[in-house]
Amino acid sequence: RKLLDQLYTHNGQTLSQLCEHLDMTRQAVTKHLTVLETANLVVTVWHGREKLHYLNPVPIQEIYDR
Repeated sequence: RKLLDQLYTHNGQTLSQLCEHLDMTRQAVTKHLTVLETANLVVTVWHGREKLHYLNPVPIQEIYDR
């Protein structure tokens, strides 16, 4: 949830930027991001050498609209 909140507050963050605000190891954040990507809640975009993470609000909105 904290990862999603971080992306909601400031979308398009790198892994390092996300780790700065969380009390988790880099490996744990990576693992959680992978789960969120699989659930289609986070989308990643490569910008040069940086991998930026973006919140995908569509699945959450679909659940809300039910």
